[in-house]
Amino acid sequence: MNDLAPLLTPEGRALLDEVRATSPAQELAVATRLRRTHPAELVSAALAQARLRQRAVAKFGERDAARMFFTPNGVEQSTRASVAAYRARRFVERGVTSVADLCCGIGGDAIALARAGIRVLAVDRDPFTAAVARANAEALGLDGLIEVRQADVAEVATGGYDAVFVDPARRGGRGRVFDPEAYSPPLSWAVGAARAARLAAALKVAPGIPHEAVPEDFAAEWISDGGDVKEAVLWCGPEQRIPPGRVLATLLPGPRTLVSRGLPDPAVRPPGRYLYEPDGAVVRAHLVAEVAQELDGGLLDPTIAYVTADTHRPTPYATAYEITDRLPFNAKKLKALLRERRVGTLTVKKRGSAVEPEELRRKVLPKPHGSAAVTVFLTRVAGAPTMLLGHPVT
Repeated sequence: MNDLAPLLTPEGRALLDEVRATSPAQELAVATRLRRTHPAELVSAALAQARLRQRAVAKFGERDAARMFFTPNGVEQSTRASVAAYRARRFVERGVTSVADLCCGIGGDAIALARAGIRVLAVDRDPFTAAVARANAEALGLDGLIEVRQADVAEVATGGYDAVFVDPARRGGRGRVFDPEAYSPPLSWAVGAARAARLAAALKVAPGIPHEAVPEDFAAEWISDGGDVKEAVLWCGPEQRIPPGRVLATLLPGPRTLVSRGLPDPAVRPPGRYLYEPDGAVVRAHLVAEVAQELDGGLLDPTIAYVTADTHRPTPYATAYEITDRLPFNAKKLKALLRERRVGTLTVKKRGSAVEPEELRRKVLPKPHGSAAVTVFLTRVAGAPTMLLGHPVT
């Protein structure tokens, strides 16, 4: 069903309430029962929304997800609520009171902006997606601050707004799009729209964007939430407080922000007592050198983002592990060592290794030997495949 209207009627809303907690195993029986008294298409649409709402809880929280409407692409591609709220605060700090949200999707960012007190024009060219965004603004009581418009973003005048936010589509018929000029709209168009903003502008891009694709007059920020890299954002505008060309890594919750200092690559050194695994946003932002300097550490290998040091220094930008063993890579030796140590839980991490962690785990620990827990890092030390065994520092 590509028409949201039936779900917004009293009958549709009652159906949504009735199927809210339906599990996949229950769907067939529930659908059969409900189709005796309701149109089959409406029942299917309600069950589809129930599935999408259940998936959306991870991004939007149970309270909002239970009231919102979704599309499959919307659940997959929309900004996580915590990230959208952080970005909205950044806009507020710049004195922004109105934003043109271009390529708004189902309205996740518009919702966060409105909750921060910002007036939003939310634009999407797909009629059904725009209808979903409008329904979400109404469902959350934010329609007084959010105007949803179905239009081509290239034809929308943004001069009456303090800021511009652009979230180009980064998926095509064959999956993810990696070339920024293959975004819809292309990054070059989004850059032009951002440069015209009155106070500030932000462009949401894939975290894998090449650093050389970032325009010189933009700052680039990589954002992780709970340790998972979520996105990169390119910032510009007269009220941009971070100098153009600067790179940041922001970790949520917090937020904690690490800013580039233009440091040279860290020195390579032998493994110390501690290994630090930098947060993914730090790695994507190429700020491992800043973390290594903070820890008085170095790299195990010039091409691998593991930092090693002799002392433990707590940092929000990396997870610390105390290393107990260093061995050349050998699955048989690892298996014997795990049996000897009575290991029951094995965590396998890798950087610079072709070995698949889950495959190795099954091979070396087919069944628990005891209650001990070990983390093994598959990496290179001075170019040689190496296993480093240890445990997180608490």
